[in-house]
Amino acid sequence: MFTRVSLGIAFATSMLFATTAMATDAPLQIFVSKDTQSLVVYDGEQVVATSNVSTGKAGHTTPSGIFSILEKKKTHFSNLYDDAPMPFMQRITWSGIALHESGSVPSYPASHGCIRMPRKFAKTLYQMTKRGFHVVVSDRKIAPHTITTAELFKPRFPHPSPQLLSDAALRPAMPSDGARIEVAMAETLPKAGATAVATLPQKIAPVRVLITRASDTDRAATIQAMLNRLGYDAGPVDGLHGIKLRAAIKAYQDLHGQKPSGEMTQQFVASIYKVMNRKVPTGWLYVRQNFKPIFDGPVEIADPEIALGTHFFTASDVNAAQNHVRWHGVTLDNHIPDKTARRLGITRPAESLASDAAERAFLRIGIPDDMRERVETMLGDGSSITITDNGTQHETGLGTDFITITRKAPRG
Repeated sequence: MFTRVSLGIAFATSMLFATTAMATDAPLQIFVSKDTQSLVVYDGEQVVATSNVSTGKAGHTTPSGIFSILEKKKTHFSNLYDDAPMPFMQRITWSGIALHESGSVPSYPASHGCIRMPRKFAKTLYQMTKRGFHVVVSDRKIAPHTITTAELFKPRFPHPSPQLLSDAALRPAMPSDGARIEVAMAETLPKAGATAVATLPQKIAPVRVLITRASDTDRAATIQAMLNRLGYDAGPVDGLHGIKLRAAIKAYQDLHGQKPSGEMTQQFVASIYKVMNRKVPTGWLYVRQNFKPIFDGPVEIADPEIALGTHFFTASDVNAAQNHVRWHGVTLDNHIPDKTARRLGITRPAESLASDAAERAFLRIGIPDDMRERVETMLGDGSSITITDNGTQHETGLGTDFITITRKAPRG
């Protein structure tokens, strides 16, 4: 992580800074508000720096949502707009959205989608950030606050795997009758006067967690795995409803007295989950690290008919030895169209304006113990959790963290 020095830049009309006298290794977060055309850099809840910006104009609106810095270039030229210069470019999507310096930063939206910043501020911000730092773009001004619920992930060391006796060193011991025997020891004893030193794990890269509703692809992959385990050849577990999966479903349906359609009918799904003694998953948890997928699996959403909303949590001061972490969270506005709500089985909106909306959303997620433990052993400073109904979206892909695009509610 990078270390900051005190910021001593004077207040100006185009750029305002909140100074800090304390150096820290904590990662920063960047919040951009489209309604106030402003940018605020946070360390936890502490404001580190602020600036005016200019976001996308009508027809080229800057997308709102949760992003991270994917690429940084001091010298860059636009691939879309006549090689326009974009100094101190910090990319947040591979489709062309970035923060960058501009000589024109009016107090209203004027760009083609990027976030324009004054020259001096753009250079300073570039020096403060690293790839992977989060950027939150919102339609109205929001700010992170401390999250104290005990249910959030807490860092821990992984349980050491037990050492097999065949791999242990043999040391002599003398029983009371004087006969010599060999006793298996887990490790070699230190010499007299030696000092034992515990070696703690090195700092690890931040982990990104996305919790959302189970998708059709997730359900198909789960059913493929179950069919394969039952002896049907459903093909590779890739979530694709291909020829092998259809044939396996037909064979299962025929054996269980169902119409052999090859489709994942409600009757078929209920039957196979009952046979496997498992619950049909309502939610899914995905994990990424260093811009790559690590693992994923099913979770349970309590009251799934109520929208989760969109919430974002970040971790700092992570200390696995003390099981300590500081979490900060924020809730974003995110409109779900009626058609999407029906597809997701949502009949009631989320209470996104409540002060504890983020905490309450997390408390609705039932995470299996093995999955929770795996996440907690991977936590590092800057780790994050996104909760949303929207799932993974088209901007999330190779070389990205989870990117969540939010929608503004239509007027009226």
